[in-house]
Amino acid sequence: MRVTLALPHELGQAEVSRWRALQEADTAFDNPFLSPEFTLTVGELRDVVRVAVIHDGPDIVGFFPFERHPLGIGKPVAAGLTDAQGLVYARGVRIDPLRLIKACGLSVYEFDHLVAGQPLLNARHERHPSPIIDLRDGYDRYTETLRANSGKTYKSTLAKQRKLDREAGGVRHDYGITDVEPLRTLLGWKTDQYRRTGRTDRFAHKWIVELVERLLATQSESFAGVLDMIYAGDEPVAGHFGLRTRTTLVGWFPAYDTRFAKYSPGLIQHLAMAEQAAKTGVQVIDMGRGQKEYKDKLKTGEFEVAEGRVARASAGAGVHWVVRVPVRKTRATVMANPLLLKTADKALKTYGRLRTVLQG
Repeated sequence: MRVTLALPHELGQAEVSRWRALQEADTAFDNPFLSPEFTLTVGELRDVVRVAVIHDGPDIVGFFPFERHPLGIGKPVAAGLTDAQGLVYARGVRIDPLRLIKACGLSVYEFDHLVAGQPLLNARHERHPSPIIDLRDGYDRYTETLRANSGKTYKSTLAKQRKLDREAGGVRHDYGITDVEPLRTLLGWKTDQYRRTGRTDRFAHKWIVELVERLLATQSESFAGVLDMIYAGDEPVAGHFGLRTRTTLVGWFPAYDTRFAKYSPGLIQHLAMAEQAAKTGVQVIDMGRGQKEYKDKLKTGEFEVAEGRVARASAGAGVHWVVRVPVRKTRATVMANPLLLKTADKALKTYGRLRTVLQG
């Protein structure tokens, strides 16, 4: 194994094409966060992004995108935003994870959404479910499954959509929007949601807003930003921005106008999105790791992602352990305990309400 390092913009067209070919050759890598276009776009905005190009003799057999931070701390590209992380590589190639991170100049590489089957993965790493909507047999088959497993949710969502149609004007769904103005409306709802629930507002960072806008403008057969919105009359009600490959759409930023909350607009939007996505060839909607009620209601299966780190014996890895690992283990304990999770969520929402009042 030989590793060369590059900034994303230094990759040539042949290398990008090879990355895409390796990705499309294995369904385990069928996620837009693992696409070259995602890393290239983030690299335009973040000078910490690197790509390790892995060679076996004269052949390129893998790509490892990552961010390199002080003390040799390595993180996934756009860490904290991505729901799929890891290498894209040729199956059958043996990759030593410690040799790899050493070649990358890293003391440690941490991750929280490492996809299955990675050479970075070991038995100590924590596994988590990533709920999916399976559309491989079409939207009608999906709704049959939904009726069988979540019949009450499906019927009530359709009833609320009819009520919204009657009371607020004709309901329509626009899928695959490329206009930036609806996106900004959606991001405004998402900012309000972050503040209301006590979470950090990701869109307070200008580079994240710029990233999302650039990804919306990226439209090709193998990779695209996908924006869809639900309207009642001319009024935007709910929407979602995600990314897709040819066959996988990832859930990323769903949000809705809280004035329409009684109609369950998020569920209406997700069902409409699934129907239109299936028509365009999408086979799986990956809703991403995280316990959310709407995911439990809509899912038909799960993928698995892992959380942990790969570390070499070094001072940087030691500092990273002290700063990060106890916090991660505490969070995992809270997430695994329904009572603790409910208490923490309630505390965050209380903090969000207080913050809103003080800022108002």
